[in-house]
Amino acid sequence: MRAMRSLLVLATPVCLAALCTVIPSAQSGSADSYTRYELLDPATSSIRITEDVSATTAGARVYVERLSPGSQATGISVIDRLTGQPLTFEVVENELRVQLARPVPKGGETRLRISKTSREPRVYGATGTEIEFQRPLGGVRNAIVLPEGYEILSSNVPSQVIEEADGRLMLSHWQTGPTAPWIALRARQRPAPSAAAKAPPVTSAPVMTPGTPATSARNELANLRITERAVQDREIVYFLQQPETHSFRLYHDYTESRPGVATYRNVVRGGSSVSDPSAVLLDTGESLRVETVKEGDAVVVVIHFPAIEAGRSSRLRITETYTDAGRYGLVDGQLVWNRNFGRPANDVVLPEGWYLTDSAIPGVISTEPDGRTRVAFINPRPDSIDVVLKARRR
Repeated sequence: MRAMRSLLVLATPVCLAALCTVIPSAQSGSADSYTRYELLDPATSSIRITEDVSATTAGARVYVERLSPGSQATGISVIDRLTGQPLTFEVVENELRVQLARPVPKGGETRLRISKTSREPRVYGATGTEIEFQRPLGGVRNAIVLPEGYEILSSNVPSQVIEEADGRLMLSHWQTGPTAPWIALRARQRPAPSAAAKAPPVTSAPVMTPGTPATSARNELANLRITERAVQDREIVYFLQQPETHSFRLYHDYTESRPGVATYRNVVRGGSSVSDPSAVLLDTGESLRVETVKEGDAVVVVIHFPAIEAGRSSRLRITETYTDAGRYGLVDGQLVWNRNFGRPANDVVLPEGWYLTDSAIPGVISTEPDGRTRVAFINPRPDSIDVVLKARRR
């Protein structure tokens, strides 16, 4: 998802005429702009900012990003996320200019992780035992981590709240509107634990016998896990073919960072058939080996790529054609599409010659350069949505 702010990329490090602006869009094939703000000691008004971005201008060798006006950035570092290696950069007239490790491949992307500590007293500070953090959320996906020992009092932007392994609280946001919201966040220092909180658990509680309903309920609660939605790195775009074919072409972008992993397995949904699978490594443009195998009753598309080394990651684009008469077709002259989306970011592009008449789930609507209609769906909640689209011939 491209950042909803201006990013500058130079195609060559010396030709200023090649300076170009990356224009924000509702959905793109890159996974850029996830920003994590870690609030440090309130007395310092300092924030540790880590930003994952992608350069997408083909042939670019330099990435340029404007620094926040009025901020005092220190401790800047930039790494190439494919290799995990540091990159050379310089700060010139409030701009960060990064020398890329390789030219951005055509149709691909170069992924960067930029880290810095920024002192911003107008944005972050303390009053007694309370802290305030106020600023526009410039990117699409963001997380704000409170200092150790603080609890949240209020946030004017809907937030997913997650306790991190070290006990700090994180508020995560996925911007679904057309403009960046202004976040106003308040938190306070937690008081020292009371004697009751420190007391050992009461030993006279009822004993839960394995296999009883009470034990099953407790195990079910214990197994509940909350994961951050905004940090997801998967995006899917569906290109509907003419409805009489019941077919659609799609690409699925996915980042793998687990050491030792060398394959991705995509299980084909029941009722669908798959054809023409292919895959590329978006970081380099390299084509990857793909095979389709049967595992019992399931059909699985397997993508092979170089095994991930510690501290590195790879971004894959998997392309396939599916045929599914039960979920896509022509009904009384009207195109009907019905699919459940479990991932948060999905786009559907109508076939040429059709206009949208119905969308059961709210989406951002745009027109492709060739005149086709695109509908972008973002679901920041940890559930799935049933998308029903209908269209008619122009």
